[in-house]
Amino acid sequence: MNMKRIFQTKSGPLAAVLLMTCILCGTTKLAVAQVAKDTQQPKMKMTTDIPESIITPDKVETPIGTLEYFDGVPIGGTKDALYDYVDRARAVQVYIEMIPAVSTYSLLQGSRDMNMGDSNQIVLWEQLGDSKSLVLTYNNTSLYTWGFLDLEKDGPTVIEVPPDVLGILDDGDMRYLSDMGAAGPDKGKGGKYLVLPPGYEGDVPEGYFVVKSTSYVVWNFMRGYVRGSVTNPADVKRSADNIKANLKVYPLARKDNPPKMEFKNMSGVHYNTVPPNDFSYFERLNEIIQKEPIEFIGPETRGLMAGLGIQKGKPFRPDARMKKLLTEAVAIGSGYARANTVYPRDPGHRFYPETDSEWVMAFPDKDCFFLKDGIRRIDARLWMHFNAVCVTPAMAGIQPGVGSDYGIVGMDSKHQPLDGAKTYKLHLPPNVPAKDNWSVTIYDTQHRSMLQTDQPFAGVNSLSGELKPNADGSYDLYFAPKAPKGKESNWIQTVPGKSWFIILRMYGPLEPWLDKTWRPSELELVK
Repeated sequence: MNMKRIFQTKSGPLAAVLLMTCILCGTTKLAVAQVAKDTQQPKMKMTTDIPESIITPDKVETPIGTLEYFDGVPIGGTKDALYDYVDRARAVQVYIEMIPAVSTYSLLQGSRDMNMGDSNQIVLWEQLGDSKSLVLTYNNTSLYTWGFLDLEKDGPTVIEVPPDVLGILDDGDMRYLSDMGAAGPDKGKGGKYLVLPPGYEGDVPEGYFVVKSTSYVVWNFMRGYVRGSVTNPADVKRSADNIKANLKVYPLARKDNPPKMEFKNMSGVHYNTVPPNDFSYFERLNEIIQKEPIEFIGPETRGLMAGLGIQKGKPFRPDARMKKLLTEAVAIGSGYARANTVYPRDPGHRFYPETDSEWVMAFPDKDCFFLKDGIRRIDARLWMHFNAVCVTPAMAGIQPGVGSDYGIVGMDSKHQPLDGAKTYKLHLPPNVPAKDNWSVTIYDTQHRSMLQTDQPFAGVNSLSGELKPNADGSYDLYFAPKAPKGKESNWIQTVPGKSWFIILRMYGPLEPWLDKTWRPSELELVK
């Protein structure tokens, strides 16, 4: 350092003494900043007036602290504070962007935990779903079954779909590929589907409904119709037997010698498929990026992930700093997802937008592709995938009597969280507009799966034959820790100390539901 130049500074001896003192004390950066502040810059021949709007002051107060500069150059801890903030913010955005993929792979991991990860290995709830299985907002009125294709390992894969099911194929980012069964091209009669890997250029044989996948992992999801009553074991068994007898999944290359199908009954089995809420979220995300083709995710999101150390073909080895930031990002991202769930800002979620109703819909404006006016509805997509699984146009029915549609409510009529220690009532007017059936299921606000109570099935449904209507054909349903006297058949149990929410499902929704001339009540606090 040129000491002579220091003492010749125009700011005078005081600045020189200050600078030398700071040098001796090891605080040179602060000294430079102070000298710069005390020094009046000389006016050069080419000097012009510089707009304040493009100048960075030596100190800037921000939510992450005071940022310090020497003539625009970050000094002190400013660089580290900015890097931490941006890396954490990018990680939060990645969390939000990649929820659909992490949810899909969490479902796959659940199957793997049951040793059921191959395409011919199918999990099946033979006695219907119950609250022991942790699955995002699945229900107890349909016979659920699913498996996963691995097109990287198996190549083109055939699915022989049984009759009388509602099936969906979603890719590894839970993006819609095709319907099967009742809403698919086989029209519920059953048929053969051929699922092709990304970029497949080989021969495609005739005789199949062809589906081109955008990922190697494909979720093969079906619901079997229970004809009769869901409380009649024989009716439920008939639906399960139909699937077990007729569902076949095998690589096209093995069509003449397909592997034997394996089915595992998941009814009453503890089983977790909910995406993680800690650092392991990013470990699962890295697994996805390593597995899928690079085109699976767009370059902008790939760039965000690369900045966090997640990049295809490279090991994911975050240091202590990055691991801390990623852990914080999951906490912020999941917190935002919860706020977005309870207080959605996208007005399209509101079932009755001209009112103060708390009823919302999973697909805003019945839009299962989360696009409006060429804009990606990021918060709407987050709402759906934080709380539910499976994407298909058939789940946002807009044609009377076709598919299904859902109303969700998690606050009472006074806009307060639902308290498991209290009693609430839901009124359904006469002539509930569902061609096939309707149900109300209760869910845990923590893991968004069925609320675990003493009741094996967390809800009620119109197929049970047990609900008691009022004299005019309407229904009053009660939610409480204990059944109100005389209301046992219409009671859904809650848990003191826990919150909850419900989903009203309409299978084959009719015109009064779609045009909203029929409307359920808000959840009214009784006591």
